[in-house]
Amino acid sequence: MQQIINFIIRNKNFLLFLLLFGLSLLFTIQTHSYHKSKFINSANFLTGGVYNSLNNINSYFDLKSQNELLSEENTRLRVLLRNSEIHADSVFTDSVMFKQLYRFYTANIIKNSYSLSNNILTINKGRNDSVQQDFGVISSKGIIGIVDKTSANYATVISILNTTSRISAQLKKSNHFGTLTWDGKSPEYNQLIDIPKIAPVSKGDTIVTSGRSSIFPKGVPVGIVEDFKLDLAENYYEINVKLFNDMTSVEHVYIIENADKEEIENLLSNN
Repeated sequence: MQQIINFIIRNKNFLLFLLLFGLSLLFTIQTHSYHKSKFINSANFLTGGVYNSLNNINSYFDLKSQNELLSEENTRLRVLLRNSEIHADSVFTDSVMFKQLYRFYTANIIKNSYSLSNNILTINKGRNDSVQQDFGVISSKGIIGIVDKTSANYATVISILNTTSRISAQLKKSNHFGTLTWDGKSPEYNQLIDIPKIAPVSKGDTIVTSGRSSIFPKGVPVGIVEDFKLDLAENYYEINVKLFNDMTSVEHVYIIENADKEEIENLLSNN
């Protein structure tokens, strides 16, 4: 306390000057509309800048939670979109009996390989999150792979950059379908084989999943036709497909569950 008193005594002239200067500014601002408006505008500018900076800082540290919210919202929209497309041809749909054929779960890729011949991804969702073997995995841009093995909290995914991968895909414009494979070369391309030569194929055509399996719904984006040629027997096209996804940098994904998968597979196994 004594130090504060000593400080005031030592600097009484300067402190008195500050007090008088402040009072003069106050009286000037209060009695002159021009000065008052300038002061208010300056104060708003300063406080606005401070609040904007604080908001930017808070937004930066809140990015993770916001990304999670956006991912959940995208999941809900995908469920509505996919199931509405499936029922689009129905003359009448009972909203009470409406069935969600496909369910979507969000996940993050925590390990990604793309330079091997048989690449595997690891995601941070597993059996505790209802994820099972043979569930499809996609991103906002298109197809990623198929769930292979699961633990309680994690799962491995057979990437489309895997030479053992076989996924039914088709030309979007004509519905001619074949098998999507990978030749083990570039992570930018997949190969679509077994497309009959009567199919109209052009560079730039869009390739999507065919829906002819219990894993992926019809219409999930794959890529575009880069080039194509006939096989040795000249009966089928071999199409080089430039992928929509950059498989070297994917992070956020969606897991697809077909609610009728077990029923479909049981029916097929009995044939």
